[in-house]
Amino acid sequence: MSATSKTDQKAALDIASWLFNVVTSVGIILVNKALMATYGFSFATTLTGLHFGTTTLLTTFLTWLGYIQPSQLPWPDLLKFVLFANFSIVGMNVSLMLNSVGFYQIAKLSMIPVSCLLEVVLDNVRYSRDTKLSILLVLAGVAVCTVTDVSVNLNGFLAAAIAVWSTALQQYYVHYLQRKYSLGSFNLLAHTAPVQAGSLLLVGPFLDYWLTNQRVDAFNFSFISLFFLILSCSIAVGTNLSQFICIGRFTAVSFQVLGHMKTILVLVLGFTFFGKEGLNMQVVLGMLIAILGMIWYGNASSKPGGKERRSLSIPITKAQKLNGLSESAESDGKV
Repeated sequence: MSATSKTDQKAALDIASWLFNVVTSVGIILVNKALMATYGFSFATTLTGLHFGTTTLLTTFLTWLGYIQPSQLPWPDLLKFVLFANFSIVGMNVSLMLNSVGFYQIAKLSMIPVSCLLEVVLDNVRYSRDTKLSILLVLAGVAVCTVTDVSVNLNGFLAAAIAVWSTALQQYYVHYLQRKYSLGSFNLLAHTAPVQAGSLLLVGPFLDYWLTNQRVDAFNFSFISLFFLILSCSIAVGTNLSQFICIGRFTAVSFQVLGHMKTILVLVLGFTFFGKEGLNMQVVLGMLIAILGMIWYGNASSKPGGKERRSLSIPITKAQKLNGLSESAESDGKV
């Protein structure tokens, strides 16, 4: 296969991976909005535990069928990943409760600079001036769209800081573990989903009671709310898988930048399906700025020197040594 054909094939797979992530992520946000806002199932942490429980069932079934091959992930690395991931989920939920929506959005935007810092410090990545400016333009556009009232308190600030750093570390760690242990997306999900499901289903009901003053076991399910719960869990399998696929193919920073396209899509679809309240020139202007920033980022980061890793900071396993050339070629093609 020629170099041009390989490049075209990689580009097609990148686009397909990203579209898979966008469709499942936007879909689950809209379904969860209906489930929580319309039908009153406001138990976010427990719901996330159910999502990972459903994912565990699927990965166990696929392993039994032989579609997921046995792989190794040491317990210390697995527990560190689950710790980061669960602190991310809990931190976000607590941050949303303690902070204004405006500060919550600012905290989410700050994940990109934190992810950049992790890549610079841990992977010795260097960004060009245009790449840095394009990231700032994306952040400015999304901020114009979403940030309204901004008020903060000490407890809310601490919750947001924990959420931001744990989310950035979790996303960096996805890429790190896939490279270090040569794990595919399904393999990594098969290792992490059962532990996340168990821990979140154990902690979730208590945390949700503290956040909402309601007990999940006392929730009165209707047929339609149960339907939306099952639909949410089903879509979550694709969302969890697509996150690992995208971070494995790209990097945590690119995943965050492109992720703000989902924010724009959610706003547009929200205005379309749930009414145009809140739609004004400020929101439209912010959307346009963010989209321009994303286009600029894609162009700047793909140029020579736009974003490059000077040296790898992770140890090389025997499996990677055997496939060194193919791994290097794939890593060099990431944006």
